[in-house]
Amino acid sequence: MARVRYGPRTEAEIAAARSAQAKLPDIWSTGVVAVWESDPDAVAAVLPPPLKPIGRPLVRVNISEVDLPGYPLGAGSFAVAAAHDGVEGWYPLVMPMTHERALTGGREVFGEPKKLGEVTVERDGLVVRARLARHGIAFVEVRGAVSGELPLPQPSRKTDFYFKFLPAVDGSGFDADPVLVHCVRDEKVRRLERITGDVVLRESMYDPVADLPVRRLVEITIGEKTSDQRGRVVERVSAEALLPYVHQRYDDPRQILDAPPEGSV
Repeated sequence: MARVRYGPRTEAEIAAARSAQAKLPDIWSTGVVAVWESDPDAVAAVLPPPLKPIGRPLVRVNISEVDLPGYPLGAGSFAVAAAHDGVEGWYPLVMPMTHERALTGGREVFGEPKKLGEVTVERDGLVVRARLARHGIAFVEVRGAVSGELPLPQPSRKTDFYFKFLPAVDGSGFDADPVLVHCVRDEKVRRLERITGDVVLRESMYDPVADLPVRRLVEITIGEKTSDQRGRVVERVSAEALLPYVHQRYDDPRQILDAPPEGSV
């Protein structure tokens, strides 16, 4: 009988897959990063407990083209600064990806808030334009001109915070207690340039990032970097405390039995 491809993999095949994953080469990306100070009350409002604000109400958008073998990937992240148990990092609200392959692993393994979307980074000489778009709306646009090279930073370690959960089968709460994940990345940069420009946030009922306005622009850069990624569950969190924030993960409010956004039909 011909092999049934939905059938079980052998122990040798499973071991080979794990071994190959552990030996991945450096994967480089070209990305635009913008950081700004926003409304401190708005930043605090989007943080589910036990995450807390840090001293500055920082927001960061990262818009990258990733040089994956075989096909390019557009990857974005819109995050706010946060802290947990003495660790400072970033809490992403939405992470648009251009391919399902990147979507599935991040959501199912780490609990990342990834969604299919359009991610573009364009450079024409010194002029740079980067966008995140979904449902026909470019809800974030970073635009400007390269104004000089920056010294390369030392390799650094960065932490993102994710909540991993599954909505309950019966539509009430979760199937099990949600968990808080610390996702740690060791990052290396091989090129970095300053951009003089601005950040445009456009209204979207699906991705309401306009609620976190640019009060003071800290920096915009374009660079080439690579990083690894590993995560760990640090604690189980209160289902009751997390439930009011679960709508952040979905476009259709009915998926979590929430009320529709104001002004929607």
